[in-house]
Amino acid sequence: MQNLLLFIRKHWFVVLFLLLETGSFVMVANSYSYHRSLAFNTVNDFTGGIFSTFANITDYFALKPANEKLQKQNTELLNSCPGSFLTTDTGFVYRDTLYKYVPGHVVSISVNHPSNYIMINKGSLHGIKKEMGVISGSGVAGIIIGVSKHYSLAMSLLHHNTRISGRIKKNGMLVNIIWDTGDYRFGNIQDVPSHVELYPGDTIVTSGKSMIFPEGLVIGFVESSTENPNIDFKKGIIRFATDFKSLQNVYIIENLMKDEQQNLLKQNDE
Repeated sequence: MQNLLLFIRKHWFVVLFLLLETGSFVMVANSYSYHRSLAFNTVNDFTGGIFSTFANITDYFALKPANEKLQKQNTELLNSCPGSFLTTDTGFVYRDTLYKYVPGHVVSISVNHPSNYIMINKGSLHGIKKEMGVISGSGVAGIIIGVSKHYSLAMSLLHHNTRISGRIKKNGMLVNIIWDTGDYRFGNIQDVPSHVELYPGDTIVTSGKSMIFPEGLVIGFVESSTENPNIDFKKGIIRFATDFKSLQNVYIIENLMKDEQQNLLKQNDE
């Protein structure tokens, strides 16, 4: 079957020519009686069906290269966006690279366990290291915890040990995001000050306070909130922006300033 599809794809001009010739011959050889007109319509439907099937086959073969091209373009856009650069002013503007994005494809993923993981087809050969962030095209997905030569393993956002520092986008209030709902679509918003109102649809983004994720990446959207007058903090439910069940393509984030940041922290601890 695959050989047949490859043959049709390679010689589709010849196939198209033969089909058009057949249709033309039928139209010329027959009169315009009802029955012959019906026969022509049958041939037309048949050839149209073949053309439609052929177009679908051609589109299928072109789909993977198109997706790869689109992911490459998205990576270039991410690497050139303002959040990927650090700007300082010391008498002049110094613009330096802060984050780098590497495209990857999901090899395997789980969503139904207390500890879920994402395996990606990029490893140490591609510059991937532990504690790099992983995002989808729509939001945060996980954190790299293991790396081999050709592959890397990410602790999914759907993991009982994952804790993401976030902000309520509309007011900048810091919150924390965890997952203990058992549902791949939803997580928990924690440490929300009791005086802060959470409304359905409010956007939760990364805080930028870790060395893993840049500021402003979408984590998800508020689904609901719970009030408790006896404590200083309340909780909420977040609908994750990433659809983990359909996740295929990801971007791995490297903080190029991480070593410098960590060294500075070590100096302060000494």
